[in-house]
Amino acid sequence: MNQKMHLYYDKEGDYLEIRFGEPTESTYEKIGPDTFVRLDRKTKEIKGYAVYNVEKSSGASIDIQIPAKLIKTLKNIKNN
Repeated sequence: MNQKMHLYYDKEGDYLEIRFGEPTESTYEKIGPDTFVRLDRKTKEIKGYAVYNVEKSSGASIDIQIPAKLIKTLKNIKNN
């Protein structure tokens, strides 16, 4: 099964959401200024990230961890 990555940006709210796979019941943990990791409530698997004040951050970079399943899917797409 392929795992999709969903990106959503709300310009008015200056909010970026990155989601891996289908939505699940999740919790958020703060990992940096205005940055949160989304974790599956049951498995604790990374399901995405939420970033607030994206445009206001004046070009600061954000390092995030990409789930191994998604990396494998992207490699398979590249090789096909």
